[in-house]
Amino acid sequence: MSLTLLEAQGIRPGTYIYDVHDQLKQHVYSRSENYFARGDAERDKLKTKEQIIARQKWIRKTFLNSIGGLPKSMEQLQAKVVGKVECDSFDIEKVIFQSRANSYVTSNLYIPKSIRKPSPAILFVCGHYERAKHEPAHQIVCQHLVQAGFIVLAQDPIGQGERLSYYDPYTKNTTVRCGTSEHDYAGCQCFAAGYPIARYFLHDSICALDYLISRPEVDSKRIGITGSSGGGLQTCMMMMADQRIAAAAPGTFVTDRRSYMYAGGAQDAEQIWPGLTKQGLDHEDMLIVMAPKPVCVLAAKYDFFPIEGTRETLSRARRCWQVFGRDKNLELAEDTSRHDYTPFLAQAAAKFFARHLLDSKINTSNNKIDVIEPSKLWCTKTGQIRADFHDTSTVFDENLTVIKSQNKLIKKSGNKFAIKWLKNKVFNDRQECDLNPRNYWSEFVDDFWVDAWVWWSQKNVFNHAMLFRSYKNRDTNVPVTIALWDGGVCELTKHIDFIRSNCQKGKSVLVTELTGMGTLEPNNLLSGLSANEFYGVFHKLNTDLMWIDDSIAAIRVYDLLRSLEFIQHQFKSKDSCIYTVGRYNLYAQVAKMIDKRISKIESLQAHNGAAPWAVERHYNYEAIHTFIVPGILKHFSACGRFE
Repeated sequence: MSLTLLEAQGIRPGTYIYDVHDQLKQHVYSRSENYFARGDAERDKLKTKEQIIARQKWIRKTFLNSIGGLPKSMEQLQAKVVGKVECDSFDIEKVIFQSRANSYVTSNLYIPKSIRKPSPAILFVCGHYERAKHEPAHQIVCQHLVQAGFIVLAQDPIGQGERLSYYDPYTKNTTVRCGTSEHDYAGCQCFAAGYPIARYFLHDSICALDYLISRPEVDSKRIGITGSSGGGLQTCMMMMADQRIAAAAPGTFVTDRRSYMYAGGAQDAEQIWPGLTKQGLDHEDMLIVMAPKPVCVLAAKYDFFPIEGTRETLSRARRCWQVFGRDKNLELAEDTSRHDYTPFLAQAAAKFFARHLLDSKINTSNNKIDVIEPSKLWCTKTGQIRADFHDTSTVFDENLTVIKSQNKLIKKSGNKFAIKWLKNKVFNDRQECDLNPRNYWSEFVDDFWVDAWVWWSQKNVFNHAMLFRSYKNRDTNVPVTIALWDGGVCELTKHIDFIRSNCQKGKSVLVTELTGMGTLEPNNLLSGLSANEFYGVFHKLNTDLMWIDDSIAAIRVYDLLRSLEFIQHQFKSKDSCIYTVGRYNLYAQVAKMIDKRISKIESLQAHNGAAPWAVERHYNYEAIHTFIVPGILKHFSACGRFE
């Protein structure tokens, strides 16, 4: 048999016994289920007001810790009204403020013309529409609210509307697609730094609330918040973080972690809060934290945020309002629609806020809705902050400042604590088991003798490898080099020179496939997407792992250490050399830091350091979710070698 024929025939591990393509998903899901059950059990204990209040304090603290706390606020927002649009019953002011130094937030302030005294206000946080605050669907919501008598502030989120971080004012194009793609692109770098991008989204909303309260027209005791999809997420973050919110209507987001996980969808970075599933926090807590304040969950029956999860979460959370004797303060409004802030939900939100913040019932059927040409609502001349303000600071810039600051601290501190932290990440919650290695196929291939092996890395998780030796060394134990590259045994011919050279020197090469690599690649959960791309299966499963304080990268380092045990067990080798290509060098570097059995690392096209891509404005995003160890840049430098 030739090497080309070997690849073509597709020798695959466990073909007749195990579904190795589903093992990573099952591993992630089974671990998550344990934590879901623990979280439910803790919430089931809530019987008294005191217990609920204690839980609320825990929710706020735990959530803020998960996102790395909040960045430092400006002493002054330096807010400016830069224009106005006059309508029949309300005006729209164009407002720009700075949430952080040179981080400009573009917003529209809707003010009823009938205002005569401080009045209630609503912060409208936008979903993932590219045009954000001036998207027609969002304008409709704001106009229903302002015609109900509310002052409404609608702000552009990071990466949307007039705030595209990768907009080039010279070409007038973006180098990274706006919205969710940009959020994850910059967000992955934030994960590596240990300060998730959610903190910047939340901080922008807190500053928007600060601005609302600064306006003399606003009654600071009667402020609500609403948004749909990504805006529903931002609403929930504010519910957990800012007690100035008097009422909330989160839309097309609230479900539960279990339902969303099984639905198979991925989420971008601001929607991922590391470790919170492990700590027992779920969507139910996002509601409980508001009890007994008024909350109306807005939902779509045909949403990809499963409606069954929404209903279950409200049913469970309701007891907390009952304890306070305020059962009617928790509401659910459902529309027979797909994922959107529909006109029906907009009217439901307006009626909800009117009941609780205006103490009145309103009729929304007579509202006159006139969608305004989006460009007329721009706060900038060009439609983009980066074109009008050349000193604009993006999330990338802010995160880079964080990384540089951390590098200074790393140089001053020793490695002892860093290695302890790294070991904890790699050995975190692993299910130890016997290797039980098995050789399931052997044959001459070209001038090699090839053995195919599988062994258990963790309970129910196989690793796979093919061992190449010269036919002369078929029956002898010779030094073993572990080889790691993209595609594993599916890409042998690309690396045949390396394999042949080592075998001719009397060595053997173990072409190793760690979890999810090569023939172990998971089944695609998301139709039409490759495993390595945005919202692909690695993105989905890695973010599920982040919720339980783990990562694919940490699992693969553990797998690599188990590969060393396999070599010791099967070939009596006391130390090993690892050969890597490209970014796979990360796994070898981390493994060598915590295990002295690795005598040498040989790397081709090496990416040295913990996350060199995290300090580049533009980097190779493909498969990046398999190379993130969240928080690693708090302990190791981004580009320097592990030392």
